[in-house]
Amino acid sequence: MRLAKIALSDGSQHVASWNEDDTLQLLDLSQVEHCFRLVDVLHHKDPVGLARFLVAPRQEPIPLSEATLLAPLDQQEVWAAGVTYKRSQVARMEESEEGASHYDRVYMADRPELFFKATASRVSGPGEPVRVRADSDWSVPEPEFTLVISPDCRIVGYTIGNDMSARDIEGENPLYLPQAKFYKDCCSLGPCVWLAEEMLDSPTTTIKLRIERGGEAVICGKTNLGELTRTLEELADWLYREQEFPNGAMLLTGTGIVPDDEFSLIDGDVVHIEITGIGTLTNPVVKDKLA
Repeated sequence: MRLAKIALSDGSQHVASWNEDDTLQLLDLSQVEHCFRLVDVLHHKDPVGLARFLVAPRQEPIPLSEATLLAPLDQQEVWAAGVTYKRSQVARMEESEEGASHYDRVYMADRPELFFKATASRVSGPGEPVRVRADSDWSVPEPEFTLVISPDCRIVGYTIGNDMSARDIEGENPLYLPQAKFYKDCCSLGPCVWLAEEMLDSPTTTIKLRIERGGEAVICGKTNLGELTRTLEELADWLYREQEFPNGAMLLTGTGIVPDDEFSLIDGDVVHIEITGIGTLTNPVVKDKLA
């Protein structure tokens, strides 16, 4: 079951179930006390059961074309894991001569690399722009399978994340990682949350990246969740150690697709990320001129 956060033409916002025929069925949140937002459904002890109960039976399905999809989060913190795929390890070592050994060691270590990625206000939804820093000449998108985690550390769903990264800034000095990763419009999430109803089949959960420039595909890549070197539960557990997330958390789990070193995003590019079971997240790219 997939849940989306949407806006209608009258400006009202809703939570909806995304049907297989690309129609949306509104959830009547008023049926349950203290249930006002998508996160209230996600953090329930039985998100799937509650969502099915809340589907408004007399509400006519809404065509997807008549709704605006919003980023599927409320006030959760957004975090990310790094160097969780072999391809990412190699890329990070290539971009940073001085920090190469650090990336090699963290790939093999028990403790993963985890870093704060974005506040909700810095997250773009489907169709909204993601940003390349004006002071970066080598930036790429990072398509990532993303965990939706409840305050009590339950993985309750999955979505698509784009961890925008300034590789030149991070490569210059690993201590510049926050500037390479955390800035306005530095992340996108969506288009929905796929509720965690069944055990994932990681090898068949594919992650695809397509970058268009002038209407033509200039970068295409593909990997699968089976290439992830850590389990999803392990990453969630590490994130919650000595931490509290009263609003829950989103955790991007790392990328296994890295464009060639000669490629950098430019203003006007369009990034498409597709993940099995979730859908496709599409965002245009913007880059301001350096002042």
